[in-house]
Amino acid sequence: MRRRRLMFLVLVAGIAAGATLAVVQLTGGDGSASTAPPPPAPAPAAAEPSTAPPPADSRAAAPLDATVTIAAVGDIVMGTGSNLPPAGGRTFFDDVDQELGAKVVLGNLEGTLSKGGTSKCGGGSPNCFAFQTPPSYARWLKRAGFTVLNLANNHAYDYGQAGLRQTLRALNRQGLKHTGRPGEIAYQDVGPVRVALVGFASYPWAQSLTDIPRAKRFVRKASAAADIVIVTFHGGAEGSDKTHVPNGTEYFLGENRGNLRAFTHAVVDAGADLVVGHGPHVLRGMEFYKGRLIAYSMGNFAGYGVFSLSGPLAVSGVLKATLRANGTWVRGRLVPTRLVGEGMPALDPAERAHGIVRTLSRADFGARGVRVTPTGVLQRQG
Repeated sequence: MRRRRLMFLVLVAGIAAGATLAVVQLTGGDGSASTAPPPPAPAPAAAEPSTAPPPADSRAAAPLDATVTIAAVGDIVMGTGSNLPPAGGRTFFDDVDQELGAKVVLGNLEGTLSKGGTSKCGGGSPNCFAFQTPPSYARWLKRAGFTVLNLANNHAYDYGQAGLRQTLRALNRQGLKHTGRPGEIAYQDVGPVRVALVGFASYPWAQSLTDIPRAKRFVRKASAAADIVIVTFHGGAEGSDKTHVPNGTEYFLGENRGNLRAFTHAVVDAGADLVVGHGPHVLRGMEFYKGRLIAYSMGNFAGYGVFSLSGPLAVSGVLKATLRANGTWVRGRLVPTRLVGEGMPALDPAERAHGIVRTLSRADFGARGVRVTPTGVLQRQG
């Protein structure tokens, strides 16, 4: 049974709240545009040794009034190859890092932190894109405030297992957690509150987005060892015209990109408290389902020299959500951002994200759609 379900009884018994060290358990028309169909399915990268989280009853439950604030963004590419940002990337997040001030800061690392190796694009097809940012750039993610990076996406394996191993090494050196590989759950302790983060995508090197029964079992496993569960996913068709969330399965370049309504509702039913999507490279609407917020796509947060910057492809945001230790909603806000120059993230004085998400949420989800106030506060309808 989920630990948070037992909180009331634990508190009545007078058990004091405490904190433990966070651990990771391994069990085992983007405007840049799209990728060519992936190479033959490789075996998932081997899971490095790790320590499983302690049993659910090994520490006191978090107090009912404890809260955690999460900041979440969409796709991040800090340049690729020789096309890199100025100052060696040092100033890349300077215009937005103040909005990444939260205890848990989640982003989708779209590409690798690696050097050398063999690109999946082989002969250099104009319709194939492989992203390779220097491993040293992991420090700019750390400095900007990120705590967890999702690796469940179509670019995490751009340079095969060697590129993925280098990415993991670069993140680990900076103390940055990662999630999204098969069987991988990132755990982060915020005071007495344990947060589990689980990533999904429709690729063999990722926890499966398309196998919904298995996804539910995996979320239940995360839920059994944490107070709050955050699910992040990379799914949906790509392009400036893909802003709506359809009913049924989405396909792109022949790939099954998931039935996102079915997937997100299923993981909430299984115990997810916040669901954050990315993949279409545009913002999509948000809904409250059973009291839990689902953000279907946060768009392109940063993409130096790799994303098209036309229309909605250049509009993004930072999702700020505060949850109680039992996963219930406290408050939320959408901070509007945009891509400027060659694709660096910046605050958007025009606040276009507010209008886009407001309109799409109402159109796609009706009464369940999130209400976005003029200042970006996220509220339930009614």
